[in-house]
Amino acid sequence: MIILHAGNARSSAFEAIAAAKRSDEALVQAKLEEAETSFLEAHKLQTELLQEEARGTSNEMSVLLVHAQDHLMTAMTVKELATEIIDMITKINRLEETK
Repeated sequence: MIILHAGNARSSAFEAIAAAKRSDEALVQAKLEEAETSFLEAHKLQTELLQEEARGTSNEMSVLLVHAQDHLMTAMTVKELATEIIDMITKINRLEETK
C-alpha cells in the first residue's frame, strides 16, 4: 500500500507540472492536493510500521519493504521539486505575458 500511495503522489506531482506548463492553474492546485493526500497516506502507513517496531513487533526486512521506502522517499522528493518547478513555470509565464 505504501508503494501504491507513493506512486500516486509521484504521478500527481508530475501531472501538476504538466498542468503548469499549460497554464491550467486550477488543475495544478488539484493535482498538488492529490499528491499531498496520497503522500500523507503513504507516510501514515510507514509511521504505523515504525510504531509497531518501536513496540517490539519486528517487521521482516524484505526487498519489498525497501522498495516501498524507496518509492516513498522518491515521491517526497518529486513532490517538493514539483512545487519549485511550478513556481518557476508560473514566473516565466507571467514574464512572457508582460512582453
